[in-house]
Amino acid sequence: MRDDDLRPSDNIDDRRGTGGGGLNLGRGGLGIGTIFILGLIGWALGINPAILINGAQMIAGGDSSSTSQPSQGSTGAPDDRMGRFVARILGETEDVWSQVLPEQANRNYRKPILVLFSGATGSACGLARSAMGPFYCPEDQKVYLDTSFFQDMQRRMGGGGDFAYAYVIAHEVGHHVQNLLGVLSQTQGMERDRASANAISVRKELMADCFAGVWANWMNQRHANIDDSDVRQAINTAAAIGDDRLQRQSQGVVIPDSFTHGSAAQRVRWLTIGLRSGNIRSCDTFGAQGL
Repeated sequence: MRDDDLRPSDNIDDRRGTGGGGLNLGRGGLGIGTIFILGLIGWALGINPAILINGAQMIAGGDSSSTSQPSQGSTGAPDDRMGRFVARILGETEDVWSQVLPEQANRNYRKPILVLFSGATGSACGLARSAMGPFYCPEDQKVYLDTSFFQDMQRRMGGGGDFAYAYVIAHEVGHHVQNLLGVLSQTQGMERDRASANAISVRKELMADCFAGVWANWMNQRHANIDDSDVRQAINTAAAIGDDRLQRQSQGVVIPDSFTHGSAAQRVRWLTIGLRSGNIRSCDTFGAQGL
């Protein structure tokens, strides 16, 4: 994937190297091993890992009011290689969605902030830890990303490559698009129990995969910068982070009722739908009878 002609975004809050993003990680803080285990437990049980981590932080003696306060890092496009890449992908999501959303949904696009951090930082949705992976916080309309996740993709998940990394960023921006379309607010209160909450989560995540594909379709129309090998990278990554694949690797069994992001086949299918259509109307995972 070529990214040299993509416009870098200035909507970056770079908190890397700021001592944990202003968090109090001293006395009472949790070790990285504990955090990782809690993240796995939350994922396996379908519970937001931030809830478990923040609760354990309080029990350990940490002050949750101080550990979740966001800090401000340097703003603007970073000058390191990975920072420049992230800024260019974010800039392209801004340019594409600023055109697509008004044309296809009659909505204006508001650009999110992308927070780069290392290890941990605060967010309006609670404590952000690298073990939780990238995520979008609708409360502050920011995407949170520790780029060490990309190394984990290569080392442990069997995914990797520039377009695969771009897909991950575009997926999180896809949640921001859902927020602007009202999808996130419409699904609040629909989670009657754990099973229904997981099912709704799967549909939201698959829609974000599809939106990432829509973005890639339009980017390629604009720049002709991806080829079949790039698409295979993204598809391999989508498959690698399917709930069934991750469950089989971590616990040896697959429990579909506990899925929160969708199976490998589902994630590949919806990414491909968006990539081929370039139209957000094709991404209606809530109206689809079979996923």
